[in-house]
Amino acid sequence: MVALFVVYAVYTLSTVPGTVTTPVPSSFTVNGRSYTFTYIATTEAEREAGLMNKQVTNTTTMLFAFPYFGTWTFYMKDTNTSLDIIWINATGNTGRVVSLAAGTQPYSTADIVPTGQANYVIETRAGFAAANGITVGTTIGFA
Repeated sequence: MVALFVVYAVYTLSTVPGTVTTPVPSSFTVNGRSYTFTYIATTEAEREAGLMNKQVTNTTTMLFAFPYFGTWTFYMKDTNTSLDIIWINATGNTGRVVSLAAGTQPYSTADIVPTGQANYVIETRAGFAAANGITVGTTIGFA
């Protein structure tokens, strides 16, 4: 019985996250400024595609929603613009930035690994985090 539980635990931890079935926010507020998400990814296929092969402008924002907290690794494959990647541990309508990768390398397939667990990740054009005073520990509001 214990062996079956261990096998099941290893299997569930190694599978990809499923679809988010709870409502997700359509906008966020940080340091008094509000933004509407340009793209929202709630399925594995949407999260995998991310901003690959998309035109990214200074106003592009993408929310990656996950069905549970995890250490979600990203990469820049087929993404032609440097991004800021912001990992957020959110409960209800408020979250806290737990990791930040600013100015990522376009087209890189190297893993970008966060330093904390999150259930939301926001991608923006590089420079967004600095322009909005976003650092680890910053509070983000969701609506």
